[in-house]
Amino acid sequence: MPNNCKLCMMIHVNSSLCWIQLYCCCCQNDYTRTVKYRAITSAYYRGAVGALLVYDVTRHSTFENVERWLKELRDHTDPNIVVMLIGNKSDLRHLVAVSTEDGKSFAERESLYFMETSALESTNVDNAFAEVLTQIYHIVSKKAVEAGDDGAASAVPTKGEKINVDDVSAVKTVGCCSS
Repeated sequence: MPNNCKLCMMIHVNSSLCWIQLYCCCCQNDYTRTVKYRAITSAYYRGAVGALLVYDVTRHSTFENVERWLKELRDHTDPNIVVMLIGNKSDLRHLVAVSTEDGKSFAERESLYFMETSALESTNVDNAFAEVLTQIYHIVSKKAVEAGDDGAASAVPTKGEKINVDDVSAVKTVGCCSS
């Protein structure tokens, strides 16, 4: 996989240090994805606990591909994976080809989280990561309690306790797409 398709981050969730690896499949054209990417599919998905499925709200074809990506995720990951559908480029309201309602409807039908973002304006980008990470934290904590892991059980939040995801914009990153 090209180095520009991987982003590694260290963040704090409830005073626990979490190492996150993100893989970007959008850096490749459709032919590359279908031929080369498919050969290493299992390596991409191994151990994945969360996914952000991003489409461009100004290009309906990207929204049409979400169903295929979601099927691939579900075919190769744990059934408890946290998936958020993200409509990006919300700042380009005058060019919208996929309505917010269409995105929400698809997300509801497929039991996904949903959010619209603008990477250009940094609108909801941190919130999308924070929401996915919070949901992952809940699932991992619940599994630890069910498994009887006493050390992990003490890290489980009490009812009503807020889970703080520290400033995601100030995390350590390695190998991001801009390098």
